Amino acid sequence: MYRFENPEYLWLMVVVGVLAIIRFVTYFNQKKRLRKFGDPDLLRHLMPDVSRWRPLVKFLMLELALTLLIVMAARPQQANGVSQEKRQGIEAIIALDVSNSMRAQDVTPNRLDRAKMMVENLVEDFTDSKVGLIVFAGDAFVQLPITSDYVSAKMFLSSIDPSMIVNQGTDIAAAINMASHSFTQQEGVGKAIIVITDGEDHEGGAMEAAKEAHEKGFNIYILGIGSTKGEPIPDPQTGNFMTDNQGNMVMSKLNEDMCREIAQAGGGAYIHVDNSSSAQRLLDEELDKLEKGDTVIYSHYEELFQYAGVLAMLLLIVEICIMDCKNPLFKKIKLFKK
Repeated sequence: MYRFENPEYLWLMVVVGVLAIIRFVTYFNQKKRLRKFGDPDLLRHLMPDVSRWRPLVKFLMLELALTLLIVMAARPQQANGVSQEKRQGIEAIIALDVSNSMRAQDVTPNRLDRAKMMVENLVEDFTDSKVGLIVFAGDAFVQLPITSDYVSAKMFLSSIDPSMIVNQGTDIAAAINMASHSFTQQEGVGKAIIVITDGEDHEGGAMEAAKEAHEKGFNIYILGIGSTKGEPIPDPQTGNFMTDNQGNMVMSKLNEDMCREIAQAGGGAYIHVDNSSSAQRLLDEELDKLEKGDTVIYSHYEELFQYAGVLAMLLLIVEICIMDCKNPLFKKIKLFKK
């Protein structure tokens, strides 16, 4: 098993791609400028010392060295031992509603940010459990496969936003069905599907999906967030509130009745989320009731960053030794032989 101790540094790989694009654009601009001076074949004879491939080779070596340095900073590690400790934990798949209605501000700072704060607090309380993350609106997809890497879970959580799903709506059934297929095959461990939503299900089939998931051994917990009175939805593009086709302001209400029915069908519990910490406490109590199973904990990891560092150093040394133009020493030897 391999992992990165500091995976956040892998975002620097974007720099490698940006440099490649800049190099590509610069190369073609240079070719375009040279064509203005005359025929390319004639220019090649006028510049016999200019190498066509050396600058490209040097650039690729620098790119590879930079990639290795980024990998080194992320600290790759290989598991070389398994802990013999008996650790008890559960598996929890969190399905987070990212529909536009989650922008409503009837909880502080808004529904989505409040939900993300709850998930972060939940992950911080985990020690021996595994967690996965699904985001859904009109569609659902896995944001983070089930893992015990809580650092990665928090990193993926911070990037969640309604704009990540084009097909808006609220398909709770799709989220539950996807969560049902996202657990490990380990037996004897409690498995919970935690759906955080404002309950505006536009697709239907949620209760049937919850019942089917419960028959497979999963417990469904619905965290209803928002107000039953209704709240307008901010529009980040206009700075105002969203309106329908007739120009009327769209109001979003928490559908508590439906949330309770889904939780009951899923053998779990419904919890209302407000600005207090009571929802967090109630959820912790419900999860504590689940059966705990032994988890495999890789406790001994061997550092591998030094190998990436050595390769990067060798590439930089070789890159320095390669000149942009053709080697004049070889040219003199060639003339001497003549």
